[in-house]
Amino acid sequence: MASLVNSILTSSLKVNHGFLQEPTTYMFVDRKYKPVSRAGGSYGCYFMTKAKVSIDADIFPKEAISNEVVNEKNDCGVVGLHHVGVLCENLERSLEFYQKIIGLEINEARPHDKLPYRGAWLWVGTGMIHLMELPNPDPLTGRPEHGGRDRHTCISIKDVSKLKAVLDEAGISYTLSRSGRPAIFTRDPDANALEFTQI
Repeated sequence: MASLVNSILTSSLKVNHGFLQEPTTYMFVDRKYKPVSRAGGSYGCYFMTKAKVSIDADIFPKEAISNEVVNEKNDCGVVGLHHVGVLCENLERSLEFYQKIIGLEINEARPHDKLPYRGAWLWVGTGMIHLMELPNPDPLTGRPEHGGRDRHTCISIKDVSKLKAVLDEAGISYTLSRSGRPAIFTRDPDANALEFTQI
């Protein structure tokens, strides 16, 4: 058993921190950075590590790995997406959609009365959508039918089929992912494209 554990833990592991979805603790030592390229340019780095274990002492050395993305050109310490700003014509109509159809809750701690326009902050996991009642400079007509071909916000959900049933009941149009993965695309009342992907 000890040799099996040792062989598993000493194998090389790659962790791409640009796509890590939640904080995780790994048992790693000897971290090394390896460059990752995308479209001919430097995109960032990943950790190439080897896990080590002391079977005799039954102790696993632990080192917390953060969600930092290490970039050769600029390491400003990006840790996540805080919020997405979404323009709306009528705040109440948008809140009806985002709260009752999508199921988001208002973040009461965020100041909405200190800005020179009406708005609301809605929780999306640990991030937020900031609804802003402002004129929309984008055309509302002539947008692609499939929201995946337009600017869009992607929200992770647990069950696409439940959202599909909610949208069907509300008479809201949508398209499914063209790749066949469990994802659904729709638009809010102001034609802002939204993607919901199942995780």
